[in-house]
Amino acid sequence: MKKDVKKVVLAYSGGLDTSVILKWLQEEYKAEVITFTADLGQGEEVEPARQKALDNGIKPENIFILDIQEEFVKDYVFPMFRANAIYEGEYLLGTSIARPLIAKKQIEIAQKMGADAVSHGATGKGNDQVRFELGYLGLNPDITVIAPWREWDLNSREKLLAYARSHGINIDAKHLDADGKPTVSPYSMDANLLHISYEGLHLENPMNEPEESMWLWSVSPENAPDEKEYITIEYKNGDPISINGEEMTPATILRTLNAYGNKHGIGRIDIVENRFVGMKARGCYETPGGTIMLKAHRAIESICLDREEAHMKDGMIAKYAELIYNGFWFSPEREMMQAAIDTTQKYVQGSVKLKLYKGNVEVVGRESDMSLYSEEHSTFEEDEVYNQKDAEGFIRLNALRRIIAGKKRGHK
Repeated sequence: MKKDVKKVVLAYSGGLDTSVILKWLQEEYKAEVITFTADLGQGEEVEPARQKALDNGIKPENIFILDIQEEFVKDYVFPMFRANAIYEGEYLLGTSIARPLIAKKQIEIAQKMGADAVSHGATGKGNDQVRFELGYLGLNPDITVIAPWREWDLNSREKLLAYARSHGINIDAKHLDADGKPTVSPYSMDANLLHISYEGLHLENPMNEPEESMWLWSVSPENAPDEKEYITIEYKNGDPISINGEEMTPATILRTLNAYGNKHGIGRIDIVENRFVGMKARGCYETPGGTIMLKAHRAIESICLDREEAHMKDGMIAKYAELIYNGFWFSPEREMMQAAIDTTQKYVQGSVKLKLYKGNVEVVGRESDMSLYSEEHSTFEEDEVYNQKDAEGFIRLNALRRIIAGKKRGHK
């Protein structure tokens, strides 16, 4: 049964799906719609969404277009990379990490505008519905959530286009062929400053190799420059603060690393992942700057973190990544883990030198004034700080329980 809703804040891109949702909310719920368009560095102009909203009868004061790139990188991407988070061994969580910020902004706008509901365009099959709604309800448990894809019967591109035509919604040329008939985009894509993702159709058969024309950001490794390129990233408290000696804002750092990665064909992956809702899904991703950042961060940690601290932190990666993937950014368990992770980053500072070449990122140097690496202790040459005879007692003490067990139980 539909709830009585007076005002609803819609996550609005201006594309076909959310334009239909906008009109559908007006028609089905008789609600005043407020649109929110997030500029997350997706590489597309977001301002046209304003005119599209106006064309659909939205009042100017009910249109919100916010550039949240710096907040996205500083408060979401960087904390995630302090954890070296990676889902199922490969996915750097580019879509997952953007959803809590969008949800947060929707709730803030709802509070400011006195709205009693929020809405999104995620389907009933995917992870995003969970991510958005766990964010909404965690920040405002009394908010009403409207998920049109779980309510309506507009479950095909043709039905969406027919609805758009019958309601006077402007249809972008990309949705039509030369004869004005509905055309199906080969991929479902999502982009922000951290990554771009591709899913659907050709990719649904996991044996189909991605078409080279699919990749929108990066040059293929085969066509990348034949000359290697070196860059140096400086870290402080676990976050990158400069590239090649030039200090930059968080968003500028990621944007700059993206440019390096795209130039050298870095950051492409093709995976089958386990969605939270139960099914497996095949997706392709370009995460150029993030791939470079992960490599560099692990390198600076390797000389700054204590062994047990580093190993315990590594033991948290799978759970931490799963929390973000499943939509639990605002959960107490993620915040608890973040507090522990951030504590380890107090002395993670210094520089990492990287070599970029044809899809590869190689660490070729690292230094820090907080380094725990002791060349004096590690050398294979003669030294005056380490007594090699001490190792015998160390080994025998660690072997003691096995020695006792062997004597009691035999050597079988």
